Amino acid sequence: MYCLAKQETVIRTDRPIVVDATDHIAGRLASNVAKLLINGNRVSVVNCEKIMMSGTRSNQIKEYREFLEINSVINPKHGPVHYRRPDTLMAKMIRQMLPYDRKPSGKEAHQRLRTYIGSPKEIKSLEKIQFEKAKIKKTASNYTSIGELCRTIGWTE
Repeated sequence: MYCLAKQETVIRTDRPIVVDATDHIAGRLASNVAKLLINGNRVSVVNCEKIMMSGTRSNQIKEYREFLEINSVINPKHGPVHYRRPDTLMAKMIRQMLPYDRKPSGKEAHQRLRTYIGSPKEIKSLEKIQFEKAKIKKTASNYTSIGELCRTIGWTE
């Protein structure tokens, strides 16, 4: 397993950069992946269900349930889309850190992103990287995994 330490820029390659997201904080991971995408790399994020969100389990569930109540008065189709799968939740989080609605380069960068639950066969042989600055520092009991959160709000595997 390769870890990126001080200088977190990776040279642009034709092969996708595979990021093993196990025990990474969600926001920090999303910002590092967004930076790689803006630089023109293809990025695959594996093990999205093992990404951690800081905060207690009950607080995270309460906040996401409040978010699920937001919709349009006229038609629910007009309100925000509420994702319940860990891979789509992470893809949306990364998309929000790209200039997706403002520039064509943001939309192209988002198209180079792939997120997966677990690790698919075609990616298992590739070298995986991790971001040292995005890894959790305290014990895992201080965090909530995205998989656990998604199971509570309606994700069925």
